[in-house]
Amino acid sequence: MARDNYLARRRLDQRFDAIRPLIGSPRPHRGWIRAIRDALGMSGSELAGRMGISPKTIHDIESSEVAETIKLETLRRAADALECDLVYVLVPRTDLDTMVRERSRRKAHTHLDPVAHHRRLEDQAVSDAVFESQIGELAERFVDKRGLWRDDETP
Repeated sequence: MARDNYLARRRLDQRFDAIRPLIGSPRPHRGWIRAIRDALGMSGSELAGRMGISPKTIHDIESSEVAETIKLETLRRAADALECDLVYVLVPRTDLDTMVRERSRRKAHTHLDPVAHHRRLEDQAVSDAVFESQIGELAERFVDKRGLWRDDETP
């Protein structure tokens, strides 16, 4: 299972790499529907006719897109009427494997920091290098364990 999770993360990361350059591009100020409709020279009434709805509803749809309250299904219908494809994707801010490994390290710290604190109090502290090695080993065990993302920080 661990290998499967790793491969799944790698495959998704490869797909995200192609999309990431688009992330910084801002959405048109009046929304994509309005921008494409205007660029095509299509009136609101014409788009309404293609979608089988009233022109007032087109205004509402365009407003809801700008307000980020539009339903995905409505956006898909508008895209079809504009002869466009809707691309819906969640793109992680960093690659998935990095996210998992960072979370694993935080979880390892949550488990080992109190132990290290007590060792210091009892004058039995280990060196920083040994402590980091212990963190790395424990983090590696957490990588593909269930419960990694539970907020209670238990494995």
